[in-house]
Amino acid sequence: MRAIRTVLLSALFLAPALTSATAERFAPNAQEFSLANGMQVVVIPDHRAPVVTHMIWYKVGSADEPPGKTGVAHFLEHLMFKGTPTHPNGDFSRIVAEKGGQENAFTSTDYTGYFQKVAREHLGQVMELEADRMANLVLGDKETAAERDVVLEERRSRVDNDPGSQLAEEIAASLYRSHPYGRPVIGWEHEIKALNRADAIEFYNTYYTPNNAILVVAGDVTPEEVRALAEKTYGKLARRAEPGARVRPAEPPQRAERRLTLASPRVEQETLRRAYDVPSTSTAAPGEAEALDLFAELLGGGPTSRLYQSLIVQQKIATSAGAWYSSTALDDGQFGIHAVPRDDTKLADLETAIDAVIAELIEEGISDKDLERAKTGLLASAVYAQDSQSRLARTFGAALASGETIAEVQDWPDRIAKVGAAEVIAVARKYLVKERAVTGFLVREQAKPQEQTGNRS
Repeated sequence: MRAIRTVLLSALFLAPALTSATAERFAPNAQEFSLANGMQVVVIPDHRAPVVTHMIWYKVGSADEPPGKTGVAHFLEHLMFKGTPTHPNGDFSRIVAEKGGQENAFTSTDYTGYFQKVAREHLGQVMELEADRMANLVLGDKETAAERDVVLEERRSRVDNDPGSQLAEEIAASLYRSHPYGRPVIGWEHEIKALNRADAIEFYNTYYTPNNAILVVAGDVTPEEVRALAEKTYGKLARRAEPGARVRPAEPPQRAERRLTLASPRVEQETLRRAYDVPSTSTAAPGEAEALDLFAELLGGGPTSRLYQSLIVQQKIATSAGAWYSSTALDDGQFGIHAVPRDDTKLADLETAIDAVIAELIEEGISDKDLERAKTGLLASAVYAQDSQSRLARTFGAALASGETIAEVQDWPDRIAKVGAAEVIAVARKYLVKERAVTGFLVREQAKPQEQTGNRS
């Protein structure tokens, strides 16, 4: 479960307390209920400080956008801050700031989220504000056009001016030929330019309804307090639409390895990246997602991993190397590898070395000691994740919006603890094949000399 997978070096010191036999449930005090209008509510009590994190997750993201309208989910996220008849002209943000709170929003492939962190006594007010804009958003043509320009500038700064982001965009587009995960969350530039008020309102009216939303509250509250406040605010909202099942185009069989190279004079450090199309927690057979999590940890989860030890410590051909597994997705997830070569190492040689490490790990197998170390790291990550209200809320929100259940989130440590070495090797052998992968190279291109004009002096 990538949402609680952060590599913490200090995790290794917890080995005696975090063995396979003692894995505890993640956030065992989390509770859920539903409102009459269909809104799902999750409460995670945490009484260590008098603050709360309040999040609304809509079960819609860039993968749910209509053809030709890439970026509309993210575009609407921006527009949600424009106001309502009751709270116009940015009142929402102003009120949260006046209360000393923090707020923001984000869009992903499978969900869109809005959050505030405030003192516990202001929870009811932020619920009222969020419920208001869930039902009463007001948009004008002028402000919609202005915000579209903001999104275009965001794309220029984050993607068009960043070769690394461009490579990631190209890899995704090649990895997913039919599935909408191949489209950028921010959208293609030419389609963003065509978005308008009608597109945003249609998307809003289709998906921003309480029966398509999840409320997650983590902090100094009780389930009873949250239920009362939720009934008073969100409970008054009518079901404005029935979005229906989220059915996306399936990927055709993958028969060929895909490779691409992106060259730019802006590249400061050449890089190798590879992404495999693999099952997520929602699509994998029982035990496969957890086995992939462990293989990612063993292969590239930190200084003790095989990639780090081989490429950086022993062969000294890379300055960084790692692996990751993104399991939180409604459809398939991704298994990724990245490495940066030393100045005197060619990317082709680095790729050969990476392939050799993967093959060796699969063929030689995993020792009990290495497997236990990997489990310790993942279980410690889950323990530390519970120190953060925001991480707790994000973990449950992302998982639930991607098709998982509360029980699946809570039982993840136990499932990790029960995975055997043979299962880890089997899942790697099954899914980490070149036919399922796209390998991308980011290389430095020499800038062309500018033409000189005018007379020489």
